[in-house]
Amino acid sequence: MRTRTVSALLAALFTAALLLVPATPAAAHNSLQEATPARDARLTTAPTQVTLRFLQRLNPAFTTITLRDATDRQVPASAPAVDGATGTVTIEEPLGNGTYTVAYRVVSRDGHPVQGSYRFTVADPAAPPAAATSSTTDAPSPAASADVSAGASASAGAAAGADASPASADASADADDGLPVGLLAGAAVAAVAVAGAAALLLRRRRSS
Repeated sequence: MRTRTVSALLAALFTAALLLVPATPAAAHNSLQEATPARDARLTTAPTQVTLRFLQRLNPAFTTITLRDATDRQVPASAPAVDGATGTVTIEEPLGNGTYTVAYRVVSRDGHPVQGSYRFTVADPAAPPAAATSSTTDAPSPAASADVSAGASASAGAAAGADASPASADASADADDGLPVGLLAGAAVAAVAVAGAAALLLRRRRSS
């Protein structure tokens, strides 16, 4: 009788331990460790580069870093230059005053994609607002305006499809962060339930 009870308790503990195993791969997910410009930084001089350092080495083929201004326009920048766990993009136009969003997407060692975003602000007293920079061009003639409008409508559709992924990254920051906690909580509940069932079984056998 005692041998069966001990075996049941060992089986319960083994089951609880197995429930913790799925949480292990999540620990291998990559994450952002340091950024320049930093998150929520307010800069008096516009940056010329964005540098992100991650927890793990980056795969250049699966590393994306983009920059968008307050109007959700993607700022021209170079492809990410990857050095170990660091990725850097060079901004290809002067930044005016305003809020900018850095969005990134990388791949972890286990092949799981991780994405996130953060904002920083340029507040250079000598620089014009970002919106003013795009509105200083001369007004085109009516005929030219019609041609530009037609071309802009066609290019806007292509740009919307190309830029949808970085924009959606602004709403999420490493969506898998809550996964290990949920699995641990579920494992704890399962372990308590199994232990309670084993204890109840032991009492019934003793009383009989």
